[in-house]
Amino acid sequence: MVMQTSCKKGMEQMDLLQAFEIIVDKAKGSSLGEKFYQEADPYLGFVSDKLCISKRASAIMALFADRCDDNHIQFSDYTDFLDCRILSLLRYSKETEELVDKEYVCRSKDEGLYYCIPMEVMEAFQQNQRYIPSDVEELTARELFDKFNELFTKCRRRKLDRQILKKKLRALVRKNENLAFVKAMSTFDIDEEDTEFPLFLLFCTLFVIDGDDDIRYHDLEFLYEEGEAAWRWAKRGLSQGDHLFLVEKFIEYTNNDGFVDRESFKITDDAKKLLFSELNLSSMRGVRPKGGMLSFEDIKPKQLFYNSKERKQVDELATLLEEEHYQSIRNRLMETNFRSGFACLFYGAPGTGKTETVLQIARKTGRDLIQVNVSEVKSMWVGESEKNIKGIFDDYKQKVKQSVKAPILLFNEADAIIGKRQVGAERAVEKMENSIQNIILQEIEQLDGILIATTNLAENMDKAFERRFLMIQNSLHQYHLPWQK
Repeated sequence: MVMQTSCKKGMEQMDLLQAFEIIVDKAKGSSLGEKFYQEADPYLGFVSDKLCISKRASAIMALFADRCDDNHIQFSDYTDFLDCRILSLLRYSKETEELVDKEYVCRSKDEGLYYCIPMEVMEAFQQNQRYIPSDVEELTARELFDKFNELFTKCRRRKLDRQILKKKLRALVRKNENLAFVKAMSTFDIDEEDTEFPLFLLFCTLFVIDGDDDIRYHDLEFLYEEGEAAWRWAKRGLSQGDHLFLVEKFIEYTNNDGFVDRESFKITDDAKKLLFSELNLSSMRGVRPKGGMLSFEDIKPKQLFYNSKERKQVDELATLLEEEHYQSIRNRLMETNFRSGFACLFYGAPGTGKTETVLQIARKTGRDLIQVNVSEVKSMWVGESEKNIKGIFDDYKQKVKQSVKAPILLFNEADAIIGKRQVGAERAVEKMENSIQNIILQEIEQLDGILIATTNLAENMDKAFERRFLMIQNSLHQYHLPWQK
């Protein structure tokens, strides 16, 4: 009787983290057998009541919480600790689904079956509170897209299960049916039960949040499991032009100097006016350059194939941009009276993997990336292009100051700005282009960071740019550094 009283008194002062710790201690070597459940029952009951889950789910929750710093938790990780076969743990699939459904745990199936606990869940547990997803009713249009972006970011980083993502997206739309955006969705024959529903919202979110008018397959594929038939069909329809989104004129291919790019998409101007009228976006006036910061964690690993010489040079470049080597390079550049910034040019035919190589280098070196599609910077408004370019560099300088590692500034399709300047330019367009080039040359001279440009046409490159790029690679074919000349 005294022991029962003491136990109850102890439970009154218990918190979630303490309960998890005791459960894990009692689970060691127990095979989660009957004896474990008898000894751990008060603590399992505490967790069960606190989190509104079953006692068996509470046991799994405690084991997951003990490895909350691991983004790739597998049941096989516990077999030695628990002294049991993996089959014994697989019997807890129902309980694990319970945790996923309540969003205490996130599941990923990309490279096997993995689990992790979102940071916000552990923060709630640290406060001895049950995690409750934020309210999604009566949002403004901007708040709605911020919610979309938050969910897509979590899913991209494998912090949110794809099925939970779809469930949450549907809830957001259903609870905000009064918004003009939600009403306008029916114009494109899209509702929340469609398989392409998340893809539709992703296109919209990429435009609203990032002003993205150059949406590519790598921006979209995280919505699907690797090899998933739904993605193969979607990709086929998008490339062949018979996808519902293209047929309904929701999106269209981008057009670069009269050439249609079937691997790049933008929302049509008519669709923008219809869907985003209540947002009053400044980007509705025209196209904004893509300038949002892409986290290296969001870049999906891809295996790229090169010949032996190219592979060596890609690896060398990645090594040079690792933080320790990069800081050494900065010091050597300053010793040779060069600027401290690092500028590199990739050139070669379309489809040779220039952009994807830069993305993979960013991922490998742990550097965030700002992608600017230069052809989109040019504005029909006199003086706007120059302001856009200056604004991109000003924004980049701020991000360098705010970042632990200098992010990569990627100027994609830089053909439009590195060509030979017009001597004796008289037309307004020629003067504008010369002005843009002069601004970029000046900014490169003052660069304190990492600039990588890609182009299809290096033959027409202005000599002034050639002198300012520390590394020049022909489809990753050759390079030079100033102290190596």
